[in-house]
Amino acid sequence: QVQLVESGGGLVQAGGSLRLSCAASGSFFSITSMGWYRQAPGKQRELVAVISSGVSGSAIYADSVKGRFTISRDNAKNTVYLQMDSLKPEDSAVYYCKAFRDNGYWGQGTQVTVSS
Repeated sequence: QVQLVESGGGLVQAGGSLRLSCAASGSFFSITSMGWYRQAPGKQRELVAVISSGVSGSAIYADSVKGRFTISRDNAKNTVYLQMDSLKPEDSAVYYCKAFRDNGYWGQGTQVTVSS
C-alpha cells in the first residue's frame, strides 16, 4: 500500500521560506513522477510542481511559482521536497503531495500560511 506523509508546513511572514517534505512508503518511488498541489479555501486544487522519475528528474512549475519554488527528490530517502522562497500571502493553502502511479495517491496535506 502506498502512503504519502507531508510535513514542513507552518506560518511564515511574506518574503520568508519553507521547505515541505513528502515521505513515501513502498518500492515504487524511484520510478514514479511526484508532484505538489495546493488548495486554498473556496478554490480548486491546483498543480504547483511536478518532478519526473529517475536520478535527474526534470521539473515543471505553475507560472505563479516559477523562480520562487523548487521541487527536488531524494530517491534513497523516498522523499520529495518543495523549497518555497519569497513566499506571498496568496501562497497560503493546504499543500498536498501526489504520486503519479495507478490512479494517483495523495498525502493528507500540510497547511502553509503566509502572513502579510
